[in-house]
Amino acid sequence: MNKRHQASQPAAGPSADHFFSIPGARADNWRRLHSLARDWARGSGDAEAVREAFALLTSVEDFFAYPGRTLLAALTKRIGSGDAAGVASLAQRISEAILTRSYKEEANDWETDEAAADAPPDLGSTTMTPGRARRPYFEMLVVAPGAATRAEHMIAGLRALRRPEDAMVYEGVPVPSFEDAILAVVLNPAIAAVTLYEGFDHRTAKDVPILRSFLASAGLDAAQIAGDDLPLSLANAIKRIRPELDIYLLSDRQVEHVAGDPRAANVRRVLYSVEELLELHLCVLEGVADRFRTPFFDNLKKYAMRPISTFHALPIARGKSVFKSDWIRDMGEFYGLNIFLAESSATTGGLDSLLEPTGNIKEAQDMAARAFGADHVFFVTNGTSTSNKMVHQALIAPGDIVLLDRNCHKSHHYGLVLAGGQPLYIEAYPMTAYSMYGAVPLASIKKALLDLKAEGRLDRAKMVDLTNCTFDGHIYNTRRVMEECLAIKPDLIFLWDEAWFGFARWSPFLRPRTAMGAAEAIEAWMNDPASVEAYERQQKELGADPSAEALLQTRLIPDPRKIRLRVYQTNSTHKSMSALRQGSMLLVKDIDFASVEAQFHEAVFTHASTSPNQQIIASLDVARRQMELEGYGLVANAIQIALDIRREVNSHPVISKYFRVLGADDMVPAEYRESGFTDFFTPGTNWETQVRSMHEDEFCLDPTRMTLVCGTAGFDGTQFKKLMADAYDIQFNKTSRNSVLLQSNINNTRSDVAHLIRVLLEICGQIDRGLASGGENARKALAARVKSLMEDVPDLPNFSHFHEAFRWDAGKTTWEGDMRSAFYSAYYAEGCEYLPLDSPDVDARLEKGPEMISANFVIPYPPGFPIMVPGQVITKETIDFMRKLDVKEIHGFERAKGLKLIRPDHAKDHIRK
Repeated sequence: MNKRHQASQPAAGPSADHFFSIPGARADNWRRLHSLARDWARGSGDAEAVREAFALLTSVEDFFAYPGRTLLAALTKRIGSGDAAGVASLAQRISEAILTRSYKEEANDWETDEAAADAPPDLGSTTMTPGRARRPYFEMLVVAPGAATRAEHMIAGLRALRRPEDAMVYEGVPVPSFEDAILAVVLNPAIAAVTLYEGFDHRTAKDVPILRSFLASAGLDAAQIAGDDLPLSLANAIKRIRPELDIYLLSDRQVEHVAGDPRAANVRRVLYSVEELLELHLCVLEGVADRFRTPFFDNLKKYAMRPISTFHALPIARGKSVFKSDWIRDMGEFYGLNIFLAESSATTGGLDSLLEPTGNIKEAQDMAARAFGADHVFFVTNGTSTSNKMVHQALIAPGDIVLLDRNCHKSHHYGLVLAGGQPLYIEAYPMTAYSMYGAVPLASIKKALLDLKAEGRLDRAKMVDLTNCTFDGHIYNTRRVMEECLAIKPDLIFLWDEAWFGFARWSPFLRPRTAMGAAEAIEAWMNDPASVEAYERQQKELGADPSAEALLQTRLIPDPRKIRLRVYQTNSTHKSMSALRQGSMLLVKDIDFASVEAQFHEAVFTHASTSPNQQIIASLDVARRQMELEGYGLVANAIQIALDIRREVNSHPVISKYFRVLGADDMVPAEYRESGFTDFFTPGTNWETQVRSMHEDEFCLDPTRMTLVCGTAGFDGTQFKKLMADAYDIQFNKTSRNSVLLQSNINNTRSDVAHLIRVLLEICGQIDRGLASGGENARKALAARVKSLMEDVPDLPNFSHFHEAFRWDAGKTTWEGDMRSAFYSAYYAEGCEYLPLDSPDVDARLEKGPEMISANFVIPYPPGFPIMVPGQVITKETIDFMRKLDVKEIHGFERAKGLKLIRPDHAKDHIRK
């Protein structure tokens, strides 16, 4: 067995990467079959190895349209008859077609060698015709009793209905049971539609214990979720896994009654199975075409092709000023003509206004809302920093209290300065060894709310604002956070900054931890009568006047009759999907949105550019299209890429001496990992452990984000990032004192992994050679360097408190402050002073006073969060941290001038006012 397949079948059950590795392992295993068959044909192999390899393949091949039953039967026959050369030839053709994906275009790839040679041209096939662009290809799952007969007959009938004018081509994947259908949509990312015939079986006839174990651990076992109406239960189960899929039901019953069943809400169309094959074919094409359509991008392409004379303030439009120039023509040659033809400042003539969309931008946003599970979506062309500020301005009034992670992106802090909201900073748990913070424990959030309640100030708490997932990959249990907070204050607004997590919508394992996924689950729970019973049962257990300690120790259940579900999610679409830089989406699921819609639009007018980039808008439209049609497979591949990197780095005998990718046990303290999950490749870890972690743990890790420790190789994060970019053309994102952050995405390939591993091995070789040639001195120097990076790390400073001058209306036990007043008070030079960081005056002020009050934000990179905010009292912990920092980039701090402080007398004047 090859290494990949060996890793996928440990004795303890399917490994954590088994699901994500199947598409890649499938291609590998076809290549392996070809290699074994070739050896057999040459006399250096044996038939038994070929039979075993083929048996391994056939365990999942029924879930894919290609190579199909005809080719699999031909291979079976050739293996049985001992035709080694024939097996090698056909296995080579199939493996190459899968690797190159040529079967999506070439009809001959679907035929045996003999049939392909004799077959006449088929104009209705997938084959490309001269002068015609390639038609998109997808697969449709057909769930029917007797899949080998009835479903195959229906698929043949659908194939016969193909026409050259069809915009797309699809093939059918027939399966006979509920379980087989679940497995197919999980394993086959090419499936874009599902057709259900009534009468199919409940359980699969296959002996697939590994896959059934996976289904059970994921809560997708047929026995767990099947109801009395198997087709409708299956439709609902499929929507839980892949909500983007179109589902069609062919019924022999009274279709009118079936269509009127509330449980049929997830079925796109109910058809009478006896008479509607053509109608089904047209429905399937229409359904996929509906997702393929990009209203703004389609109109922009049409606009670019029109002979338009422009008399508006955008000289670059149409490209004449570029292509007729002797001096900047190279820019046009570099970017191409279309980008200039598609530029305009017009909002009419087939275009639309981003500020007040009523046409194709509005339609594109509505389609994005459908795709991402939101009620509303707003496109933003100047980044998620702007999206966050829009939410703050629209929903927060001066004096409102916002519970905020101190370590969140600076846009949230600046947003509160602009809106006048008062931040009540809550601290994330520290990861001092790696100079970074994790996420904010739920207990800290609840305590802040309960403290406000005890002081009679809970009514001023307007919003909980958190980052999900964090820069370093920490994912909240979003549903639990919102439910327990709503149990304390049922009208809280939640802003989840998911700048790095937008792709998670397209993973059934990550989706429940997104803001929109959790909101959808809470909404469904609220509509279940059992929710009221659960709430009242807990209230009875807690008693009439439970203590704050009891509430902190209890997993609180909100009153579903009082909840006002108000959830906002911001996505940096450009960070994880195919959108241009600064392309962002703002997602809304707010039961009270109608009451704030006007002020929300005012926030859009305030922050959005009146000259938005048309190409960014178009890319947001296209990014939605791609994710709806192939996001499931792309995200699964991105996760597999990350798991490959984790495994190869941490298990390599040379690389692992100097580098390591941190696991959950390094990144998440044990008290927040109730499942006991430690890492994806810890011996004994299987799907059940991993899925339980995703479902239950307070925090889990985004598998696509990998913290690579480089301090053990003697590199600080900034140094290693520069080395990799300058010498090896490998780019990273974030750094810490002793680590760099790797992020896999839908753009990465296995070739990228191979390049990374080769480079890391080369660097390790250089270290080994340096130690060997340098002797004891070299070893001592490396050890000292590693110690300074890995052990002599500064403690991370927590937020101290706001100065009393900026707590004029704050509580006694809560630490919110009027940051806006502090920020603008620093605009007056006479009210500010500077102290050099290393000045003895700083130490004297720390010891004897008066207190030092920060006049502005100070944000070192890394770690990238504000260690000082306007109005904050500066403590010894903060000064010690600043003095130990060895980073070059510190926003808000000029080393030549020193710390910018609000003068104590100026602060006292503020109190008097």
